[in-house]
Amino acid sequence: MEVDLPRYRIAAIPGDGVGPEVHAAARSVLEAAANALEFGIDWTEILAGGAAIDAYGVAIRPEDVATAEATDAILLGAVGGPKWDDPTAKVRPEQALFALRGGLGLFANLRPVAVHPAIGAASSPLRPELVARVDLLIVRELTGGLYFGDRTEAAVGGTDRSAVDTLPYSEVEIRRVVGLAYGLARQRRQRLTSVDKANVLATSRLWRRIVEEMRSDYPDVETSHQLVDSCAMLLVKDPARFDVLVTENLFGDILSDEASMIAGSLGLLPSASLGERRTAHGTFGLYEPIHGSAPRMTGLDIANPIGTILSAAMLARWSLGREDAAAAIEAAVVAALDAGFRTADILPAEGDRSGVTAVGTTGMTQAVLDRIGVGEAVA
Repeated sequence: MEVDLPRYRIAAIPGDGVGPEVHAAARSVLEAAANALEFGIDWTEILAGGAAIDAYGVAIRPEDVATAEATDAILLGAVGGPKWDDPTAKVRPEQALFALRGGLGLFANLRPVAVHPAIGAASSPLRPELVARVDLLIVRELTGGLYFGDRTEAAVGGTDRSAVDTLPYSEVEIRRVVGLAYGLARQRRQRLTSVDKANVLATSRLWRRIVEEMRSDYPDVETSHQLVDSCAMLLVKDPARFDVLVTENLFGDILSDEASMIAGSLGLLPSASLGERRTAHGTFGLYEPIHGSAPRMTGLDIANPIGTILSAAMLARWSLGREDAAAAIEAAVVAALDAGFRTADILPAEGDRSGVTAVGTTGMTQAVLDRIGVGEAVA
């Protein structure tokens, strides 16, 4: 008697630059985990970013946002590139991200930063003793703040040009992302650091007041406040002190890129953008590596796929409810790194390279696939 396998629907957005390469890598690894654990995936491919501008004249079509919304999750590569890099253009690749985040209510971006013992000392710019115990999670508010506020562009020409960007936040926006961060802190080491600029910004003072009002609901979580400039300093000086950091959109964008270098490379780290909507299996979300489209690497088989592969693991855990698949993917990545496989961005810069195997995008993907137990090449 045949048994129907569980099936999940995923929107695939390869994007631009190295996006299609790392996306294909993550897709093949997720498929391998699905095969090993006997569940199925139905993929729906969508154009977004520069590819959509070339095809449709817009960064993403409204009907494609609706198509993505009808799935269980979105797996994204990266968008953008020099071809569409005119900041004065009315249509830009990054508008696809704003449309997906805002249109689908994805208000929180989760960026975990952990240092793999095998590569931390060799690849991180920080001293080994500073990175050895790092395991932090940045929770960035994603649909408010400076990126979504009203703006006035500078006039063309003239000698006294000015421009204005506004930074709005409402209590509802702050409470929902802080509440999510508190819940995550409870599942980790029960420490929450709220990052703001309350000594200068009115929105930050509101942010801090709301965190103070909410902290009594989470008495088991140690709560602290940190000004964003001092937080940036401490991420370099003592990164292991942090557990969960929660902050607004602009600060989170900057701090998460800084924190990524603790691990040694942007190419290593995943992210999840989540909202409140539940599907039949979990929380609907968009998953992508934290790096950009890296146009200079396009087509050279040198981009590190690990960040996108680990994003697929987060997708399996959060949106598909498949902890087994997430754990299998994460274990395969650790095993590949333990075996010495390194893309160019995490190769030891100097010294002894014994036991290290230099590989490209395809080679690293294959190393991960082999350790899931399904040795298929990347399509």
